[in-house]
Amino acid sequence: MAKTSRPKKGEEVKIIAGKYKGQVGKVLTVFPKDNKVIIENINVAKRHQKPNQQNQSGGIVNKEKPIHISNVKVVGNG
Repeated sequence: MAKTSRPKKGEEVKIIAGKYKGQVGKVLTVFPKDNKVIIENINVAKRHQKPNQQNQSGGIVNKEKPIHISNVKVVGNG
């Protein structure tokens, strides 16, 4: 059985399973120990953020959440 390549940061991937099936995006972060990746504008959640040094106003922030590596397939090198 051929070993599939894991997506690397910056590569284009296609979602092959789940809620976002068929969408294509760029890999922002890879978590090899957890077998998860964060993809640009995919699986976005709203988070309530307290004011801090970087974000003076606080409020509701959109944040990409990780999805399992088995649900993505590399389609290009971005």
